[in-house]
Amino acid sequence: MSMKILLDKVGVAGIETLPVYRAHGGYSAVEKVLKMAPADVVEEVKKSGLRGRGGAGFPTGMKWSFIDKKSGRPRYLVVNADESEPGTFKDRYLMEKMPHLLIEGIVASSYALEANLSFIYVRGEFRWIIAILEKAIAEAKEAGLVGKNIMGSGYNLEIVVQTGAGAYICGEETALIESLEGKRGNPRLKPPFPAVSGLYGNPTVVNNVESIAAVPWIVNNSGESYAKIGTPKSAGTKLISACGNINYPGVYEIELGLPVEEFIFSPSYCGGIKDGKRLKAVVAGGSSVPILPAGLILKTANGEPRLMSYESLSDGGFLTGTMLGSGGFIVYDEDQCIVRNTWNFTRFYHHESCGQCSPCREGTGWMERILHNIEYGHGKLSDIDLLWDVQRKIEGNTICPLGDAAAWPVAAAIRHFRDEFEWHVREPKECLVRNYGLPEATVATV
Repeated sequence: MSMKILLDKVGVAGIETLPVYRAHGGYSAVEKVLKMAPADVVEEVKKSGLRGRGGAGFPTGMKWSFIDKKSGRPRYLVVNADESEPGTFKDRYLMEKMPHLLIEGIVASSYALEANLSFIYVRGEFRWIIAILEKAIAEAKEAGLVGKNIMGSGYNLEIVVQTGAGAYICGEETALIESLEGKRGNPRLKPPFPAVSGLYGNPTVVNNVESIAAVPWIVNNSGESYAKIGTPKSAGTKLISACGNINYPGVYEIELGLPVEEFIFSPSYCGGIKDGKRLKAVVAGGSSVPILPAGLILKTANGEPRLMSYESLSDGGFLTGTMLGSGGFIVYDEDQCIVRNTWNFTRFYHHESCGQCSPCREGTGWMERILHNIEYGHGKLSDIDLLWDVQRKIEGNTICPLGDAAAWPVAAAIRHFRDEFEWHVREPKECLVRNYGLPEATVATV
């Protein structure tokens, strides 16, 4: 089993309460950072190699170092808890099971950024999570771990939980900031970036829940120790929310660099494909990343074992690789329909498009309609090329990454499963009563 630093205490009775959390070493990172210079905390996180766990994978310490310190304006830390990517549910689990780990991370991170007001922007559907977080904050404040003069240090920090309205687009950091300001959640043009002009025009850092929850361990054990976990370019551990046709769905904390094959088939993780069926495909990092067929998710195009890391999953680019993304790991067995799955993802992106950019607003609707026709036996072969053309005109032509997120799954599905799309067109009646299945040439060897 991999080393655990985020979920190691999950299962301890009462760990969601302050007394139990403190009895197991909780808030020791706060005690430590309050004796350090803020800049030294930033340097420690930079040394750790921690990369943002929300999907983009940008180095967290470097992001912190960009925050404007010269203007003298108030700085803010905003924790992005608007977890809405289909297939991703690890932040929800972390907040539900270890709320004080997140609060401890926020205090340590806010101190490093010299912020005195921080926000947790929570997905609106997480009503019970909001109550858990507010209770944890109240406990911490009662104990002098949040609020004025924390632990007698003179440092002040207030934490506010803000509920979102259930829009996927508000997971994009500038749309989140707009929503936090009480406006419609439309992404902003960049630059300026939030580190210079974010919330209320002030310097702001937006980090994912899992990224912030990793900070206490880094503070307590050093950035260098964290950097030794995983691989040189993918340091630390990562929460993976695994679902689909597997024996053991759930949230797993893995050491980055774990072979994908071990993650899928080991009884310590997913436990193999359910009902003894064969592996067909995997979406490795949430619905927005390219789907890969069995052969390419287990091994790279060069025949090397594919690893659960940023660099290995992206090996081959989008032609033969994918992305670690948010860690939403969706497994498909031989009976699943790639056309229907792609249509379903596209329905989601069409519904969630904010409508600000024409390529996304119009293109996602076109893709949904074309995919619906193919799935239900009304498609033409030329529709496949039309679908390719539409996704190509969305990618890279929108203000925010939602356009790319909508285009990439369609492109990858056509690239790797074109035969299945053509079969739907050539067999319009049969595709209504059975799925294409798994060509023998693509059967996984495991």
